[in-house]
Amino acid sequence: MDFDFSDDQEQLRDAVRKWVDKGYSFERRRGIEKAGGFDRTAFNELAELGLCGLYIPEADGGLGMGPVEGMVVMEELGRGIVLEPLAQSLIAGAIIAGYGDAATKAAWLPAIASGEKLVVLAYQERAARYKLDVCDAKATAAPGGYVLNATKSIVPVGDQADAFIVPAKINSQLALFLVERVSAGVTTRGYGTQDGGRAAEVQLKNAPATLLTADGQTALEHAVDIGIASVCAEAVGVMDKTMALTAEYLNTRKQFGVAISSFQALRHRAADMKMQLELARSMSYYASLKLNAPAAERRAALARAKYQLGQSMRFVGQQSVQLHGGIGVTDEYIGSHYFKKLTQLEMTFGDTLHHLGEVSERMQETAGVFA
Repeated sequence: MDFDFSDDQEQLRDAVRKWVDKGYSFERRRGIEKAGGFDRTAFNELAELGLCGLYIPEADGGLGMGPVEGMVVMEELGRGIVLEPLAQSLIAGAIIAGYGDAATKAAWLPAIASGEKLVVLAYQERAARYKLDVCDAKATAAPGGYVLNATKSIVPVGDQADAFIVPAKINSQLALFLVERVSAGVTTRGYGTQDGGRAAEVQLKNAPATLLTADGQTALEHAVDIGIASVCAEAVGVMDKTMALTAEYLNTRKQFGVAISSFQALRHRAADMKMQLELARSMSYYASLKLNAPAAERRAALARAKYQLGQSMRFVGQQSVQLHGGIGVTDEYIGSHYFKKLTQLEMTFGDTLHHLGEVSERMQETAGVFA
């Protein structure tokens, strides 16, 4: 199997890396974090590169690319611990393109691709514990569409997004809806997140909504799997940079007159970090390549990938802090921000323990048996 990237994919990687290196410095990121954790100007710069329209068909103003291109982009954004939630635009573009009707596509896809509109997934509820079939949100038919009553938690940049994709139940059937933030009955409360980003609690009280699809369970699972693949790729970028920072520190810091990178015990720990990084990278590739597989196969694959990524993120982050010593947790040092990002990503779209359960539930009777 050929795992080499195409020329177009490498050019895309190079364009994003140049933007991260030149346009998203650590100082700029710190400023965005202090200002609230989201900068529309930075988000628009991503849109100008065409990244918001990666999963949107060319006929609707996007680039019409696929999961591998998405993985390449998210890896590079991870290297820069970019706060702006591009993954949410990838989710929104793919879900509206795949499940919305012609009118909804025409109204939203070109605006998402251009960065004019930021649409985010608002699916988490307090009692759900990452379970996608647990949903207290209710939808009721109304003249011209539906109205929603719901409370959704930890919605990425929920107080500044333009619209939300919201799962809610029509009677006992889960469906997916589109709700504009400026609509009547929508209230938001924003706050900073551990990694320096931004999220919000979103409350809907008889808020008008557009039905995206009545098969909400299928669409929501697809949306979350796109999010998992994006998180996996982003985490690889974060770990890659964390590894580089740690190696640089080991080669610079001296004890007893020599660089501590010469100490065998520390070299072994660095080698273990590298092994976990490469395990994570291979599983991130696996996740992206399975995004277009049949639903059951895709769900199992993404759970396996997120479990391994969770293990790797925790190991690489913690070992980096240990090898740095006290400086590894100081706010002034960039490495501590990579550690916080890994901690946040480990819990995004389901933590490691949740996905271990998902992997276990999907095991067949022949699992591990070769005959």
